[in-house]
Amino acid sequence: MNEWTHKEWLKEKNTHRMTAFYLYTPMCGTCQVTSKMLEVVRELLPDLNIGKANLNYVQEIAGLYEVESVPCLIITEDGLVKEKIYAFQSVPFIYEKLKVVDAAQRAW
Repeated sequence: MNEWTHKEWLKEKNTHRMTAFYLYTPMCGTCQVTSKMLEVVRELLPDLNIGKANLNYVQEIAGLYEVESVPCLIITEDGLVKEKIYAFQSVPFIYEKLKVVDAAQRAW
């Protein structure tokens, strides 16, 4: 996953039909586990264009998108927030959510 700035995130969500943006903080234990699960999903979906950002460096995103906690995965469709995921139940759960994003990006 590439680290995205707020500007890069805006570009991605406005130029792709669907995008995914993972927000975390480095001292969050749940974020560390989620990051590992997302890396497994990245191996399964190698063409998936997903970004990540340390929320400490993009704090304005928390307010703009009403992020309630970390970890948070924001999924957008046509530039608008479609879903925010806070509970990362399992690798298969995340895979199912992101496989739709991957398919939309490839079709675009």
